[in-house]
Order: sequence, then structure tokens, then C-alpha cells
Amino acid sequence: MPVTDDETLDEILDSETIAVVGCSTTPGKAAHDVPKYLLEHGYDVIPVNPFADEIFDRPAYDSLADVPDGIDVVDVFRPSEEVSEIVADVLERDDVATVWLQLGITDDESGQRVESSGRRFVQDQCLKVQHERLRG
Repeated sequence: MPVTDDETLDEILDSETIAVVGCSTTPGKAAHDVPKYLLEHGYDVIPVNPFADEIFDRPAYDSLADVPDGIDVVDVFRPSEEVSEIVADVLERDDVATVWLQLGITDDESGQRVESSGRRFVQDQCLKVQHERLRG
């Protein structure tokens, strides 16, 4: 069952490194503005976008498999139908504790796979909105 309680959401916000799958180079898009907000609030943001070399003066990676650094949270800005493949990449790593699907993105079956592996799963919620609400 996806995480919805404030206590667990707040624990997730204690994470340090967030890989943003679908991070955008275009200001004004949520997939750009949310990771920028997270970066400005002290998170180590790792952009994942196969069509960009760099975002926020940081290297952008083609996929989660290409990220050499440890990842605490994978924040997904991709259509729901792409979540299953992203989750497969997450399950190949042993460092990701949480998969977070942004507003409008859901995949219950992938969520069950994530939770069965002992990780947390959030769907259809904005990381920035929850950060503002819980951390003000």
C-alpha cells in the first residue's frame, strides 16, 4: 500500500540524495522546477534524462543504471506506463529506499513490486508540495 501518512512522508524527506527520472531542462515545467526546489533546499539532486548532458550544472545520466553514486529516493516524472521499467531499474540497485511517483503518475502493480522488495512507495503526490507542507 503506497505511503500516505505524514510520519513516513516526513521520514522520506530526511533523505539526502534524490535521482529525478525525467528531469527537464525547461524552466516552468514541474519536472524542472520541483528538482530545482529540492536542490535549493539542500538535497543532492541527480538528473536522469537521456536527452540532456547537464541540468542544474550537474551531469545528467541516461538511466538509473548509469548513476554511479548512491541514491536514497527515485523521484519519477514520466508517464505511468513507463513506471514498470523504471521500477525494474530500481530493483537492480540495493541503495534506493523509496520510489516516489509525482502527481498524476500511478502504477499499483509496480508499487507492490517496490514494497515487496522492502522499499517505500509513494504515488500521485508532489515531493515539493509535501516538503513545503511538512517542512514549511
